Amino acid sequence: MTTRLRHAIDSAAATLAEAGIDSARYDAEELAAYLAGTERGRLPLLDSPGDEFFARYQSVVAQRSQRVPLQHLTGTVAFGPVTLNVGPGVFIPRPETEAMLEWASGQRLSARPVIVDLCTGSGALAVALAHYWPSARVLGIDDSDAALDYARRNSADTAVELLRADVTAPGLLSELNGDVDLVVANPPYVPDDVELEAEVAQHDPPHAVFGGADGMTVIRAVTALAGRWLRAGGLFAVEHDDTTSAQTSELLAGTGLFDEIVAHTDLAGRPRFVTARRKVSQ
Repeated sequence: MTTRLRHAIDSAAATLAEAGIDSARYDAEELAAYLAGTERGRLPLLDSPGDEFFARYQSVVAQRSQRVPLQHLTGTVAFGPVTLNVGPGVFIPRPETEAMLEWASGQRLSARPVIVDLCTGSGALAVALAHYWPSARVLGIDDSDAALDYARRNSADTAVELLRADVTAPGLLSELNGDVDLVVANPPYVPDDVELEAEVAQHDPPHAVFGGADGMTVIRAVTALAGRWLRAGGLFAVEHDDTTSAQTSELLAGTGLFDEIVAHTDLAGRPRFVTARRKVSQ
């Protein structure tokens, strides 16, 4: 790494830290790698960039210091085994959701399972699960045209099917009743009165973030769908706010349709998602 580049990254990291960004050094290096067309770990091997690079770097660092999400500046985010296109208008997949993906990918499903990703957004879970089960029928559902535009780009090389629909609509896709092997959902679940960091409050679509006064409005809807669509023994995983793990588990138990209800934590150890099995006897 040249002295000029090292100084630029050091200065960028200081600027981002002053802006209150916890991952200042990481973001400074990621932005440099993005503009240089390389990986962060290969920055020490980079030849001296030209003046245009440093002008562009200063610009994107300034935007990041204004709390524009890193992923909006680079246009992509890594999620499990896939890299996704993201930007304004779509919820940015979080590392926390990878814990649910890891759980789902470890389940034993049929040779050609039917998998549904509710509130698919960018298509993150649908595309990642299609990677693990290339012979599956994978359906991603969302009610946002902007989000589905990204999902189409992200699923272009897969067999993932996308549908624009409201997951709270009664009777949605009754033809799936009793035929689905796995339902996953990362619905809007933040309680309406919660204050969020600037990147989320200013750039994530509110419709994809907030889940009603208690954060449970859409979780209730997707739980009802899972109860209706899953075959006996089918599996359900739903992400929730870190304050609503107990309520989510109680909701599933209260339907009388699920057993093997388990609360899980994310990679940081916070309560994050609940899994369950559709009862065989129901």
